[in-house]
Amino acid sequence: MWNSLTVAARWLLVGAVVMTGCGGKKRATPAVAPAPQAVLGATEDGMASWYGNPYHGRRTSNKETYDMEKMTAAHRTLPFGTRVEVQNLDNGREAEVRINDRGPFAEGRIIDLSRAAARKIQMLGPGTARVRVKVVGLPRQEPPGGFYTVQVGAFRDQANAERLRETMAREYGAAELQEYDSPQGMFHRVMVGKQEDLAGAEELRKKLRGKGYAGFVVRVDPAL
Repeated sequence: MWNSLTVAARWLLVGAVVMTGCGGKKRATPAVAPAPQAVLGATEDGMASWYGNPYHGRRTSNKETYDMEKMTAAHRTLPFGTRVEVQNLDNGREAEVRINDRGPFAEGRIIDLSRAAARKIQMLGPGTARVRVKVVGLPRQEPPGGFYTVQVGAFRDQANAERLRETMAREYGAAELQEYDSPQGMFHRVMVGKQEDLAGAEELRKKLRGKGYAGFVVRVDPAL
C-alpha cells in the first residue's frame, strides 16, 4: 500500500464524494478547477479554511511539527516548500505562507491555512474565505518518488470504501485506501491511479468525472 499521508482532518474533511451508507451511490459531480502548476506566478481561486487545535503539535505531511502560530498551509498538490501569497478576495488582505502539509480533503476548498495566516487575512471568525493563491517561491528541489492520484470518495464504512476501491482497480489498474482520523471519526479515502505528473492526473480526473465520479488530484509524497 502507498505510504500513508499524515493529514490534518480539518472540519468535516469528507473528500470529493462521501458515502456513509451501504448503497455507495454516486452523487452529482460539481465542477472542480484543475490543480495549479508549480510555476512562479500560477494562481488558483477558491475557498480557504484554517486549522488549529487539536492539530497543533502534531506532525504535518512533510514530518514537521505543526505550529498554528507559524505562517504555513496545507495544499493538495503543490510541492512542500512552495511559498504562496494568499489574498482574501473579500477584504484584499494578504499573507505569504509556506506549504508543509497536505489537504484540505474537502470538496470546494483549495488551501488550509494556519491560525496565524488566517488571522492575518481576517478569516478566523468566518472560518472560510474566498481567496486567490499565487505561487511566489518554489523549493530548490522536489524529492524523487512522488506521484499524483485522484481521490474519488471518503467513507466511514471500510467495507463500502473497499467495494469502490475494487471497482476502481478493475477499471483503472490502481486504487488504494488511505485512512485518516477526524473529529467525526475514521474515514477511508479511495485514491485512484498513480500518475508521474500533474497533467496525467488531471486527465484521469476528467475521465472519472465523465463516469460520474467527482474527485480531485492529490500529490502523494515519498517517505521523508
